[in-house]
Amino acid sequence: MSQRNVIPFGPQHPVLPEPIHLDLVTEDETVIEAIPSIGFVHRGLEKLVEKKDYQDFVYVAERICGICSFMHGMTYCQAVEEIMEIAVPERALYLRTVWAELSRIHSHLMWLGLAADAFGFESLFMNCWRLREGILDIIEATTGGRVIFGSCKIGGVRRDIDDETMKGIVEKLGTIGAEIGRTTDVFLNDYSVQHRLKGIGVLSGEEAHALGTVGPVLRASGVAMDARKIDYAAYRNLKFEPVVEKAGDCHARCRVRVREIFQSVDLIGQAARKMPGGEIFVKVTGAPNGEFFSRVEQPRGEVIYYVKANGTKNLQRFRVRTPTFANLPAMVKMLEGASIADVPNIILTIDPCISCVER
Repeated sequence: MSQRNVIPFGPQHPVLPEPIHLDLVTEDETVIEAIPSIGFVHRGLEKLVEKKDYQDFVYVAERICGICSFMHGMTYCQAVEEIMEIAVPERALYLRTVWAELSRIHSHLMWLGLAADAFGFESLFMNCWRLREGILDIIEATTGGRVIFGSCKIGGVRRDIDDETMKGIVEKLGTIGAEIGRTTDVFLNDYSVQHRLKGIGVLSGEEAHALGTVGPVLRASGVAMDARKIDYAAYRNLKFEPVVEKAGDCHARCRVRVREIFQSVDLIGQAARKMPGGEIFVKVTGAPNGEFFSRVEQPRGEVIYYVKANGTKNLQRFRVRTPTFANLPAMVKMLEGASIADVPNIILTIDPCISCVER
């Protein structure tokens, strides 16, 4: 007769750098139930909105997460701009789109490296992060930062990218894209990788939808849901379709992220060709009064910002629903029935960002 045990997993686990704790209820080598515990590094960022000037709070929003910092700042700016009925210049919207897609590329390359490290491909891990450095170099050259950009502001953006620099970015992305293609071929076609990921952590489209899953995890289960299709920033003028896979397993989630890297390269190229001239910001005066829900497709999925203002310089309420938080129920579902050896890979395929969860 098999015996049930409870195995603690994280937050100081060698294959899980994120501070989330799981109690894995097991029978022999099979996980029967996974019980997550979050809240290890709660930072109280949402409460700070009551003490910070609403324009300065952009810097706080960006620090919810380092990897998707620009998109956090952009989502917050969009919410305040809607409340104040600010018409953001078209050029600023295109620049926001370019930086958002650069963020997506560097986030996905980081994830691919961590995934390679999890199943023991150390050289593949280093190569993915080497390619990511090229993307970070572009970000640093255009914003001055490699993690926190500080380039988004209410009413537009703080920095411009001249046409010659934009042309150079597109050319460099073409070169890096060719290298990425050779590297990602290993993730897509290598037998050892497929053996570790195919048929593992399967999540059906119905389960993904019922559990409120978002981002690549949802699209890997066959649901074509991408918040970029609601036409924020410059996406309404760019041609693309959500990247969808149907298998719903770990390998499908890997394939979605690989394909989205090349989609982002294409979107940046489209934005560069269609980039209008003009100003990059409008002057903002007064104080917001009202409330708004803002939605943006981050690398890990849809983030939702709720901002409520009362006509003063300090906002009344600020709440964030991050994609990792939305994907935790799906992660728990995928872990049920899995082998203990597959637990790290399953957790990594939701691309957990506990920094986003611990607001």
